[in-house]
Amino acid sequence: MKAISIRQPWAWLIIHGYKDVENRSRRTSFRGPVLIHASQTPDPNLAEILEVMAGFGVTDPDLRYGGIIGQATITDCVTESESEWFEGPVGYVLDDPSPLPFRPYPGQLGFFEVVGDGQ
Repeated sequence: MKAISIRQPWAWLIIHGYKDVENRSRRTSFRGPVLIHASQTPDPNLAEILEVMAGFGVTDPDLRYGGIIGQATITDCVTESESEWFEGPVGYVLDDPSPLPFRPYPGQLGFFEVVGDGQ
């Protein structure tokens, strides 16, 4: 199955249904289910983002790093969106998010195939 690596806390926000668009610099023709991989490196503005998350009721999220944490379905790729999460230039529209048990797995840039146990 395809996966995409996303920095925390964005990956957590996606799999828990808060964030419905993943901002990227390149378009994709891929549509369908995708595993959400939490990268080893958090967003450099992690502290500020956690404060914003607390403002809408998320406190002490379980931010795991370096593995598969959930899945979602990519339904579209857009250059404009009314989603509060869209910053562009391209957004992968996400639907049907769900957390999965944490599975350590090495990430990669772009989409990548998850096979075996990743070891």
